[in-house]
Amino acid sequence: MQSLLAGIPAGGAAAAAAVGGLVAAAALAERADQKNRLNLPPAVPGLPIIGNLHQLKEKKPHQTFARWSEEYGPIYSIRTGASSVVVVNSAEVAKEAMVAKYSSINTRKLPKALSVLTRDKKIVAMSDQGELYKMVKRYIMVSMLGAAAQKQFRDTRNTMIDNMLSTFHALVADDPKAPLNFRDVFQNELFGLSMTQALSEDVSSVYVEEFGKALSREEIYQTAVADMMMCAIEVDWRDFFPYLGWIPNRSFETRVLTTEARRTALMQALINQQKERIARGESRMSYVDFLLAENTLTDEQLLMLVWEAVIEAADTTLVTTEWAMYEIAKHPEKQEYLYQEIRKVCGNKTVTEDHLPELPYLNAVFHETLRRHSPVPLVPPRLVHESTNLAGYEVPAGTQVSTQRCNSVANGCWLVANAVHKLKC
Repeated sequence: MQSLLAGIPAGGAAAAAAVGGLVAAAALAERADQKNRLNLPPAVPGLPIIGNLHQLKEKKPHQTFARWSEEYGPIYSIRTGASSVVVVNSAEVAKEAMVAKYSSINTRKLPKALSVLTRDKKIVAMSDQGELYKMVKRYIMVSMLGAAAQKQFRDTRNTMIDNMLSTFHALVADDPKAPLNFRDVFQNELFGLSMTQALSEDVSSVYVEEFGKALSREEIYQTAVADMMMCAIEVDWRDFFPYLGWIPNRSFETRVLTTEARRTALMQALINQQKERIARGESRMSYVDFLLAENTLTDEQLLMLVWEAVIEAADTTLVTTEWAMYEIAKHPEKQEYLYQEIRKVCGNKTVTEDHLPELPYLNAVFHETLRRHSPVPLVPPRLVHESTNLAGYEVPAGTQVSTQRCNSVANGCWLVANAVHKLKC
């Protein structure tokens, strides 16, 4: 909260306080009158004007939401500045909101940073459900995530595993007692896989005209993935106080717009490189080849969807795997159980995708990891565009609904596929 308040220019502080006070007072009076007439979700007490922002200062606000759910139940409301947010913390209520009541809650409410970085929802993960969403979702299933597409990239994934194992064996041979940096090895290979699926090759370098130089593979990763992930969590205090949008926030705007411009220049260079290959008659199996062959997208849509394929494959898989290894290391008895299952099924052979149906405990480890440590625990809220009833409470139009992926199924036990086995935490 201190950083939010510090971002307001000194010259606008008095005006901001005066305008904010008047608007907040009017909003509070209207909200109090409405509350008397409606059966609203339980409200977490906050402060005038800022609401509950001062209680969300920690880096993991979803943990605060989890604690509040213990006191206020699976659905409650908070205020983030001028906005009213209903927080959903159970699988049952989340299903009601996202399935049964979806027609009333199907519009994404993106913060300023994500709005800029996604070019106003032009990636599938952040878009509203419409014709473009349905079309591109089908493209993704056909070209990358569907069963047939997964088979097409099987050799690429096998190569990634072989490269990782070779690297780990070499590191152990050099110094058997030294700790290994799993992230460096896995991140490197996973990024190569994401580029191969999206662009047909693990690009080692690309010339970017706007930069006046060629970017190395490390610079490509930094620009397309790392910088974007950090920029996505940039906070613009004006998101919480829209009535103060006239006050400039130049440091935020410079960081976000610069990062977005660099990403765009890089991705355009990468796509142009592949267009030149295709023009030479060298068609390959990749997402960009598929999208260009369909010939249904604008240049902007093409750029954003190819970038989405790169960043989402490169980051979320890495985060989930790291959490799985962390939890297994914390629970040696579960690590031993998993090890014995793998030895029983695979013996001394390398684990392959063909073995996975025979490894229910390994499957359960990753499902439980996703349950406990979603790589994206907080997703942008959705906007209620027509008043609706949720879990027996009335949710007025204009309210934002935030569904907590971690907390909606939190505080359980380690699960084993098909309920074959259960171990207490």
